[in-house]
Amino acid sequence: MSKGDESMTKSNGGKLKTIIIVIILAALIGGYYFYLSNKEKTQKETQVSTVQDILLRNLETNYPPTPKEVVKYYSDISKCVYNESYTDEELQKLADKLLAIYDDELVENNPREQYVKDLAKDVEDMRNNGYSIVTYTPSASTDVQYDTIDGRECAKLYCTYSIKTGANYVSSRQVFMLRKETATGHWKILGFEIADDAVNE
Repeated sequence: MSKGDESMTKSNGGKLKTIIIVIILAALIGGYYFYLSNKEKTQKETQVSTVQDILLRNLETNYPPTPKEVVKYYSDISKCVYNESYTDEELQKLADKLLAIYDDELVENNPREQYVKDLAKDVEDMRNNGYSIVTYTPSASTDVQYDTIDGRECAKLYCTYSIKTGANYVSSRQVFMLRKETATGHWKILGFEIADDAVNE
């Protein structure tokens, strides 16, 4: 082989080596981009919104076990209803979750169709006035008061809500009365009302 042929072979070999490196780099960059794209897609698919998290709870198999847990679940739904964005259909489903933890007597006094309308109006009023629920604190389990009324087990407890209005924060304390359902043993909300005469600053 002549020196010219040898030089050409080295030159071609160098070019081929460069091309291979470029192809490998392109493949690595392409692969990394594909990995990032799929990672972002997977994260988006697995992210569950606050609304979905509430709606996905199956109360038939995962009902709150104590009066305090029922009030906490009620408060989670309330925070979701007043703070989050959702469709009209999702609002109806959230209302159904609330009705599912209400005592039959309370449900009878709140027909579903009217209850959904009233709830939507409350949400609209609260948002128009710039209110949102920040946090809530239910009574400690040891502070829950139990009693038997008309042969039914009842429980009474409080929950304090921290509400934001503009740059200010106020607190509202509510008292809840719950009654144990005979057939299932589930604690259901019989009624609730503001415990104090006014909202405290």
